[in-house]
Amino acid sequence: MAKEGPNWDGLLKWSLSHADGTNPPSRNLSEEDRRWFMEAMQAQTVDVIKRMKEITLVMQTPEQVLESQGVTSQDIEDMLDELQEHVESIDMANDLNSIGGLVPLLGYLKNSHANIRAKAAEVVSTIVQNNPRSQQLVMEANGLEPLLSNFTSDPDVTARTKALGAISSLIRHNKPAIAAFRLANGYAALRDALSSESVKFQRKALNLIHYLLHENRSDCNVVTELGFPRVMMHLASSDDGEVREGALRGLLELAQDKTGDVAGSSSIEENEKLKQILQERIKGISSMSPEDLGAAKEERQLVDSLWNTCYNEPSSLREKGLVVLPGEDALPPDVASKHFEPPLRAWAANRNEDTKPSNEKKQAPLLLGLGPPTQDPPAQNSFSGTMSGEENRDTSA
Repeated sequence: MAKEGPNWDGLLKWSLSHADGTNPPSRNLSEEDRRWFMEAMQAQTVDVIKRMKEITLVMQTPEQVLESQGVTSQDIEDMLDELQEHVESIDMANDLNSIGGLVPLLGYLKNSHANIRAKAAEVVSTIVQNNPRSQQLVMEANGLEPLLSNFTSDPDVTARTKALGAISSLIRHNKPAIAAFRLANGYAALRDALSSESVKFQRKALNLIHYLLHENRSDCNVVTELGFPRVMMHLASSDDGEVREGALRGLLELAQDKTGDVAGSSSIEENEKLKQILQERIKGISSMSPEDLGAAKEERQLVDSLWNTCYNEPSSLREKGLVVLPGEDALPPDVASKHFEPPLRAWAANRNEDTKPSNEKKQAPLLLGLGPPTQDPPAQNSFSGTMSGEENRDTSA
């Protein structure tokens, strides 16, 4: 292997030559090929860990020292971009803590540059997404606190939005983190986020609200008391389609809630303003072009479901045939079974068609070869039984 690193072109050619079907796969690799392959793969892994350690060293260096050495905030942001690519692997994400990189990364959430705070939150989001181990490590490192601080009070809306995205990834399927989010008045912060002028910020807030209400029905009482229905009804008339859908989704969760003393459903159902808003949305949907109707599929269904839940009757969208458009409920064409059907299954299906019962009387098969002696009928019965048994075995195979 060359000193400058693994020969990736050679590795690719070797892999293709053993996988393109032109060369039969061999079960026995030479010891030299095996050693070369393993060294190439291990070298790449070592290189990533080594690079993550170098990035960690930079993150551990005080900001003033880096600036005195000519390192700019853009350089740091580019470095965090690279780190994010590395930690997309769950193993590498968990290894970041092992090599001492998680704590300084969380420290970047308090950096004086907004772009670095935003990028650090984005890296944290990648690390904890669908990763219970890293979720636990971030919670143990008190990572939720700076994220909440940035989410609620960062002067830069992008940093606030990225912090909310990281919080969303951190608390999903993470009961201790959800409990901590509640105790930190997270719902009040979400309500404030809905009043932001940033559409992206509103979208992320609405998505997290829907998740929390769907997973914790008891929280419907909390958000109703905090005045969420009024804010979401306002957003249901937003110019942004995703914001409208998110608001309608949240209102539907509240309307479907039947628990607790303060019923979110009754608060919404008796609100004349909601009825007005839904009527306006029905009018707007009814005047949409066919192309816009196709894009507004979820909104159409949400409006109808919310109307039906609140007023116990289908909306006029259903009467107009706009809830489910022609062809939307049809199953997609079955092309896979025709073009990718396994040969054995196809053979069995054709064989079954051949063996279907028929009204026509089948003729006895013509057996070639010497027949049994005519004077010995029992031998003929024995031979017929043997053939029948073999036919059964073939069929079962």
